[in-house]
Amino acid sequence: MGKSLYEKVFDLHTVRRLPSGQYQVMMGLQMIHEVTSPQAFSALRERGWKVMYPERNVATVDHIIPTHNQSRPLADSLAEEMLQAIEKNTEEFGITYLRPEKGEQGIVHIVGPERGLTQPGMTICCGDSHTSTHGAFGALAFGIGTSQVRDVLATQCLSMSKLKVRRIEVNGKLRPGVYAKDVALYILNRLGVKGGVGYAYEYAGDVFDNFTMEERMTVCNMSIEGGARCGYVNPDKTTYEYLRGRDFAPKGEAWDRAVAYWESVKSDPDAHYDDVVVYDAAEIEPMVTWGITPGQSTSVGGQIPAVTEFDADEQPLIEEAYNYMGFQAGQPLKGTKIDVAFIGSCTNGRLSDFEQVISLIRGRDFKVAPHVRAIVVPGSQAVAREMKARHYDEIFTKAGFDVRLAGCSMCLAMNPDKLKGREVCASSSNRNFKGRQGSPTGRTLLMSPVMVAACAFAGEVVDAREMFEIPELAGA
Repeated sequence: MGKSLYEKVFDLHTVRRLPSGQYQVMMGLQMIHEVTSPQAFSALRERGWKVMYPERNVATVDHIIPTHNQSRPLADSLAEEMLQAIEKNTEEFGITYLRPEKGEQGIVHIVGPERGLTQPGMTICCGDSHTSTHGAFGALAFGIGTSQVRDVLATQCLSMSKLKVRRIEVNGKLRPGVYAKDVALYILNRLGVKGGVGYAYEYAGDVFDNFTMEERMTVCNMSIEGGARCGYVNPDKTTYEYLRGRDFAPKGEAWDRAVAYWESVKSDPDAHYDDVVVYDAAEIEPMVTWGITPGQSTSVGGQIPAVTEFDADEQPLIEEAYNYMGFQAGQPLKGTKIDVAFIGSCTNGRLSDFEQVISLIRGRDFKVAPHVRAIVVPGSQAVAREMKARHYDEIFTKAGFDVRLAGCSMCLAMNPDKLKGREVCASSSNRNFKGRQGSPTGRTLLMSPVMVAACAFAGEVVDAREMFEIPELAGA
């Protein structure tokens, strides 16, 4: 019987089986950011340890960096302290730091792929839960905690258990106005936020075969929201063409050797899976969350489900979501007033995410509703430069969006971009947890960038297909 990519890459990177039953697994790359690394570096100093493989660690700053004014020193003294710490730590330990002043900075899960650091068949880790994003390239990518960041700095290894593998196929063709974010939210809706516990998710089928790399990244990004430890797509020509010529991608003969390796780690046709689920792409519609987990969602034309539709052990959380969000069972999502619209984050802060919106508003007279605060935040300085070169910033600004500098921004609000009070935010980010966007009572509705733009213009939840007059499939 054949093996899945997960099994192949895991086995290739296993150093040994530990007495605990776990495995010591070599990490090909650790991405580092300013929030989860200071204590890890301090621990190295306290013990007199060095970084074992500095060249296999790359750092950036994203969570705390402001998106309005990045002049030094930063206005937030704690943010400035964290920024100084990563500068000092990377210099002292000889680690590559993607510096803002050199135009290299960006969200950790965006700069890794765009620089060609993320490659198929790798093991990757980062002190950030959405490291699963890198699995879009056929890598095994894991979010880890600060103590594990320390361990990888010191040994370049992690201790971990072997996962089961679930293959998730989405076959057929997506309907117009349905995007990768909708696919991710649909899968979470069907499998639940705990359905992936103990699993790696392998995404496959017609939809993923035809997705761009950035679309694959969006879905892999949210694997962790379903409880999966990682999620990946098998590498193919789309993967290789994306990587070709990037800064850290192999060159010349090394490229040919790399592609041969990448091809070898793909899942075998007869690979064993612990579970297989199959979905019809035509059934997926634009999705919107209504609750306090990414799995609490419905199609934009749907209604808030009744508590009796859920298992008994889930019902207390559903009641909590009703109370926190101010929704009632049977209530339609359409027409819900919004106060803030946010397009950005490691889920949807790439160039193609903004292109999808621009393609629908260019040359048309759409304006953000007067009561809505709308912001557009590129995921990296490279994305921001390209947006400017294509005049996307001008189009967004004319439509009433505030176009910001690169950073995590309002995804988790460890910076000045925060909700106020009970504001409702239409957001392209990845989490709608209570207090996630900076206000302990703020409310988040997750959706695709195109849906966020439509809601910003309407001032309430609407179907983007109607707002932008997106045609249906011929004959559908």
